[in-house]
Parts: sequence; structure tokens; C-alpha cells
Amino acid sequence: MERKWRAGMGLFAMLGLASAAEVTEGAKAPAFEAQDQHGALVRLADFKGKSAVVLYFYPKDDTPGCTAQACSLRDGFSALQAAGAVVLGVSADTGQSHKAFAEKFHLPFSILADPDKRIIKAYGVKMPVLGIAKRVTFLIDRQGIVRKVITDARTKDHDQQVLALLKGMS
Repeated sequence: MERKWRAGMGLFAMLGLASAAEVTEGAKAPAFEAQDQHGALVRLADFKGKSAVVLYFYPKDDTPGCTAQACSLRDGFSALQAAGAVVLGVSADTGQSHKAFAEKFHLPFSILADPDKRIIKAYGVKMPVLGIAKRVTFLIDRQGIVRKVITDARTKDHDQQVLALLKGMS
């Protein structure tokens, strides 16, 4: 059975349907840099030794689930900051799309444009066929190690879900 499954996965990979290996808890977070909605260059290395990073991937700006998740993180932003974390959103949308989304919903954190999907692929969160990001959140400690991976994000109270896990990391 396992051999058959692996052979099938090879076919998926050949067709471009398999995503990169997923980043797991305890792994070093893949380095990245990208522009946010203000045109500022943001690097994961900017936060090393300074703060934890809540790196959340989402499919598309201004869609119901993605808006609920972003607004939840907005509403809990001060508590997340008090817990020593910065919040960074990532999707394959453009900087212009991110700017409109952030302004419309008054998002106080950086949203990184990843139209070439380099970050999405590096973290293994690319949706097969569609090519956009899956809804996955990585909690990265001050040393750049992934401590938690949230694959079951509760969009309406994601801030509370993240905050509880951040407190457990301390």
C-alpha cells in the first residue's frame, strides 16, 4: 500500500500538483524577504533575537474567511504584541491588493506580497492546482525556530487561538 501511495505521489509531483515539503514544529523557519502593503522590505531575520513571529498564510484578500481571520488578528493585535510577537500575513496577492485590504479593514500589521509564491512554496503551504496559499499559521520563536503550526485556524477567533499558544511557548 505504501509503495503504491509513493508511486502516486511521484505522478502528482510530475504534474506539479504536490507542494514543497511542509515546515514542521522544531524546524528552522525558512528565511524570506518580501515587500509589505506599504512597500517596505520585511525579512524574517529582522525579528531574530527581538520577537516571536506569527506568520500566517491565507488564500486571498477580501474574501469572507480571510477577512474574518485578519480582523480577528487586528482585534487582538495589542495582546499579541504584549506577548512579544509581531504579526505578518502572507498571500499570493499583490502589494496593491494588500494595501486596499489593509486600509479597508484597518489592519495594523504587515501583509507580505508573494505573487511569485516563493514564501508559500518555502513553507509548503501551496494549494495543489490553485497555487494559492493554504490557511496555515506558523509561530516562530525569537531564535527562528518554528514552535507551533496551526492548520485548523479558527478564523473568527484566530487571535485567541494564537495567543494561547504563544503563552504556552514562553
